Parts: sequence; structure tokens; C-alpha cells
Amino acid sequence: MSKRLRVINLGLPKSGTTTLGHALKVSGLKTADYRIRPHQTGDESLHRQFVGKLMYDGYFHVGDPLARMAAFDCFTEISVLRGETSLWPQMDWGLIDAIRHHHPGARFVSSWRDPRAISDSMLRWSNLGTERLPKGNIPGLPNGFGETTNERIRWIEAHYAHLERLFAGDDAYLCFDIARPDAAAQIGAHLGLTLKWWGRRNANKPRKQKKTESA
Repeated sequence: MSKRLRVINLGLPKSGTTTLGHALKVSGLKTADYRIRPHQTGDESLHRQFVGKLMYDGYFHVGDPLARMAAFDCFTEISVLRGETSLWPQMDWGLIDAIRHHHPGARFVSSWRDPRAISDSMLRWSNLGTERLPKGNIPGLPNGFGETTNERIRWIEAHYAHLERLFAGDDAYLCFDIARPDAAAQIGAHLGLTLKWWGRRNANKPRKQKKTESA
């Protein structure tokens, strides 16, 4: 077991995961966001691999979800929803608890925005809200649900409420609102470091025409 600082973000896509990843990278931590880029490691077996897939490989093969990613300090976008692949480690207590067991120094965070803002951003991000979520068979959002704003918001709210229950009273967990002026200070205090940058990354392009959808 290692007391080394590892940072695992349990927030949903479009909640500020890329912003968090960039902030941690600029602050000197080696960060894996969504997938491993070739320039990040000389281990060719990791090139272009999804972080979520590598977590499940480690969890089921050796018990440690971070076993294959020892070179990385932080993991900021860990879900995968692409084609037939639907992986959501941030919703899997067995996997989360395995990280806690193998890495006592791990700090968990969840990037958060207003659920309606997350839902709207998902709707405007490629085909995430219109096709991939409704067809994704995601924990808490079975196939056929997630096409409407109300369905997405209910799912989003339930995810963060679930995290609050799982980590109740645990100072290794922080849920932070990316819109708060003191978000960077909160994260820094939680991790025991000073963030050298905070801003906004990977924002949606302005919508040209408002999409009409049912509630």
C-alpha cells in the first residue's frame, strides 16, 4: 500500500474535468485525462488506452485499479462512453474502495456544476446528450433514458448525492463547484498544494440555434 498522493476525480463528463486536469498538470502533477497520450509514457501498451479501461484491467486482474498507471498522479476524466464501450468507474464502489485500500494517500474529488448546466453542456457536446447517453446503458441511466433534460438532471443529481453518502464524514473526499471563486483554493487545501492555474478549458462552442427538446 502506498501513501503517495493520487488524485481521482469522480465527477461526471462536462462538469469541469478538463479544467481540473489542466490545473493539476500545470501545478506539476502528471495527469491522465480520459485516455493516455503517446507523449505521456514510453510504455507503448498504454498508448491511447482509456483511463477507465485501465482502471478496470487493474481492478479485475490484480485488485488495484491504478496498477497499470503507476506513472500518473491524477486521473481527471475516468468514464468512457464510445461505441459499445460504457465504463463508469466513478459509479463503482468496489473499484473506488479498492483504490482506497491500495492507496491510503489517495484524495478523491468530484467536479460539480449546476446539474442543469451539466445537462445542457452534455446536450451540446457532439452527440453525447442526443445519442450516446440514451443508448449507453449507464449505471443509473438504463438504455432508453437520458434523452430529455429532466431525465439527465435526475441522473446527475443522483450521482452526486450517491457520492456524498459513500464518503460521508471522510476527509479524503471533496466535492467542489467549479464556478466558485475559491474553487482553486478549496482543491489546493484538499490536496496540500497550491494550484498554479485556474480558468476554463474544453468549453462548448456557442450554440448557433437552440435545440428544442421535450422535458
